[in-house]
Amino acid sequence: MNGTPRGQSDGPATAPQLTMDDTVGTIRLNRPLQHNRIDVADIAILEEQIAAAEANPSVRVLVLTATGPSFSSGYDLSAAQSSQRGGSDGQDGENAFARLCDRVEAVRVPTICALNGSVYGGSTDLALACDFRIGVTGMRMRMPAGQLGIHFYPGGLRRYVSRLGLNAAKRLFLTAETIAGDALLSIGFLDRIVAPDDLPAAVDELAGRITACAPQAIAGMKRALNDIARGELDDRAAEAAFAASLRSDEFANALKVWSQRRAS
Repeated sequence: MNGTPRGQSDGPATAPQLTMDDTVGTIRLNRPLQHNRIDVADIAILEEQIAAAEANPSVRVLVLTATGPSFSSGYDLSAAQSSQRGGSDGQDGENAFARLCDRVEAVRVPTICALNGSVYGGSTDLALACDFRIGVTGMRMRMPAGQLGIHFYPGGLRRYVSRLGLNAAKRLFLTAETIAGDALLSIGFLDRIVAPDDLPAAVDELAGRITACAPQAIAGMKRALNDIARGELDDRAAEAAFAASLRSDEFANALKVWSQRRAS
C-alpha cells in the first residue's frame, strides 16, 4: 500500500482503481462521499481488475482497500428496487455481486482486505472473501439483511459460517447487530486492528511475509484450504499436489537456501 495514505484521495471520485507495485496489486474503491457504495457498473470493473492482477506473473498479493473514512457501505440496493419496479429481474445485480465475492475468494494469490473504515451489508462478505482482514480502530461492521427483509445469497451465508462459525453468523444475520473493536477480533472477522495511520505499514508487513513464501505452494494450499472450508476437497488431487511439490524446482531451490542458512 505504498503511495496514497489511508483515507486520502489522489483526485475526484472514480470507479475502482487498480495499481500494481512490484509484487503487490491494490484495488481501491474510490467514492468516499458515497461511503464507497458498490454500484452495478463497478462489479464488471472489479472483475476485470482482478483478472488483470492475476494475469501479471509478478503480483504475489492482491490488496482490496478504499478511499476515505469508510471501507464500503455495501451493494447499491436502490438499483435492485428500481429494476423490480421496472418489471425486470431485480436479482441480476445481487447475483452479479454474489459472483464477485466468489471471484474474490477464488483469486489465485493471497488477498488482504485493508479495511480503512466501517463496512456494512454485502461488503462484509466481500471482506470475508479475502484471505486476511486488517481493520482500524473505531471501525464498525453490520449485516442488516434480516432488518431489510433480504434472505442473503447462499455463497455469503456459507462464507460467514465457514469463516466465523455458526454462532457468530447467527448473531450477525439474525439480530442485525453492529459490532466493533475487540468483538471484530473475537469472532474472527478481523485478524488485526491498528491505528488508521498504521494501516499501510501493517498491510505491507503482512504482504512481505506472504511474498517471502513459495508462490506455487501458497497458491495450491490456498485453493485446498478453501475447498476444505466448502467441504469440497478432492483428497486424491491434494495428495497429487503434495507429491508434485516434493519434485518441484520451487522445493529444490528453497531447500538449497535453507541448507545454506543452516550451514552458515
